[in-house]
Amino acid sequence: MSSDDVREGVKLTNLDQPLFADAGATKRDLLDYLDGVSQRLLPVLHDRPLSVVRVLRGQDAFMQKNLPKYTPEFVPRVKLWAESSKREVSYALCNDRPTLLWFGNQRAIEYHPTLTLVDHTQGPTHLIMDLDPPEGAPFGVAVAGARLVRQALADAGLAGALKTSGSKGVHVFVPLKPGQAHEDVAAATRAVAARAERLDPALATTAFIRDDRHGKVFLDSTCAGGATVVAAYSPRVRPGLTVSFPIPWSAADDVIPRDFTVHTALGLLGDTDPWATEMPAPQALPDDLVAEGHTIPIARVAAMHEGKRRAKARREADG
Repeated sequence: MSSDDVREGVKLTNLDQPLFADAGATKRDLLDYLDGVSQRLLPVLHDRPLSVVRVLRGQDAFMQKNLPKYTPEFVPRVKLWAESSKREVSYALCNDRPTLLWFGNQRAIEYHPTLTLVDHTQGPTHLIMDLDPPEGAPFGVAVAGARLVRQALADAGLAGALKTSGSKGVHVFVPLKPGQAHEDVAAATRAVAARAERLDPALATTAFIRDDRHGKVFLDSTCAGGATVVAAYSPRVRPGLTVSFPIPWSAADDVIPRDFTVHTALGLLGDTDPWATEMPAPQALPDDLVAEGHTIPIARVAAMHEGKRRAKARREADG
């Protein structure tokens, strides 16, 4: 079998190379998976500025936002101002199969779209909660945390879909009606996290500083604004080349992240698209949820101030 191939006019090279040390997969495995899942993955990526995580031979993984100069003309793109780096960044829009295959051939393993479409005036398309189990805890603890989020959402008249992150935890996605402001969605995310924590403070915490979590599930409410979140069906740079995979709420207690890899996911999917079928209709955020969220400090900012306060207290104690 040749180590090269051509699909959709895209030349695919060095297909028999291993991807990384404990991937248990070759570049061919990655491309076969991306190609096989493309009809489900492309709608998730469509018209969203894309960041990817690439692993070049013998190098550590790195995130790429700006398209390289050698990017072929057929790859759609959009230029956006990046406030953090104070420069214009040329983002890809992975809207079609040739673009996805080209990225796979570039050893792009993870696909992280923005929470907004190119037309960002419509606001975020989803409210997202990221939950990770505490160090050493089983995956089921993250699922238990997600059930608190589900209950908090239900109490507010909202519903969301669940997927594995492809790493240790889970993501809850709540689809939103267009036109809701970034600040309001971010506020509502903080309020959902706070309400979920109140349902079972022994299980879950919103504490951004790791030392303050005390072995509880972290309800991360910072996936908002300019953040990106790994797409449903995206592979991850993890042992075994796991995949971020949709799971019905009813089956969440019966799976672990390692069940879903580039080797198993297509067989499990068959001809279904569970991320599309499990996703509720777009929803409007309740006013009281948004209002509560605006009273809660932004986690990263609060943590930064708290870190400075603690450092100052240590200096004074040592002084």
